Amino acid sequence: MVASSKKNGFDSKTFLATIGDGRKILTVPKKEMVFAQGDSADAVFYVQKGKVRLTVVSKIGKEATIGIVSEGNFFGEGSLAGQLLRMGSAAAMTDCEILRVDKKTMMEALHREPAFSEMFVAYLLARNIRYEEDLVDQLFNSSEKRLARVLLLLAHFGKEGIPETVVPKMSQETLAEMVGTTRSRVSFFMNRFRKLGFIHYAGGADGALQVHSSLLNVVLHD
Repeated sequence: MVASSKKNGFDSKTFLATIGDGRKILTVPKKEMVFAQGDSADAVFYVQKGKVRLTVVSKIGKEATIGIVSEGNFFGEGSLAGQLLRMGSAAAMTDCEILRVDKKTMMEALHREPAFSEMFVAYLLARNIRYEEDLVDQLFNSSEKRLARVLLLLAHFGKEGIPETVVPKMSQETLAEMVGTTRSRVSFFMNRFRKLGFIHYAGGADGALQVHSSLLNVVLHD
């Protein structure tokens, strides 16, 4: 879900850029950590450029990817709900430009600016709906359908028309974590999707993946 930058004449990007003390622009190189699981939850983050991977590690050391956050999205908002320590980690998947807003500053901005508060609440509700859809998907759909849905979401299918190229290259291990299946199953389905023309590997150093809208047929097919 991408947060709307303008609503009723209110420009959230401009507002965030002029929010005052308590904010900082972070330049985070690819693969660098934004925060780690167990760190103090004392700020909210807004992605201005790039993609951020959110992960969590269990007590026995198993890591799972719980989300990919792209431009125009917040993350780390658990700090506003009384979360004292980070329940997961965030790392840059690409070179990123991220706005860090202290918890106190963010709370003051939400109370002071109704339009910003309305936009932020709408964003949180949309994210909650996404989590519910993920749960239903996990409970009732096959791993092939779950993989197709993940790829379409990463390609921003349904948002402003044409799906974008999935950047950066994602490992099959990461996709398997997001889908809840094995890497071998992901490899099998990705090869099938490629042969059917649903996806296309651009090649090159980045290994970009183009997701075509025809992949929706997998999700809709019973």
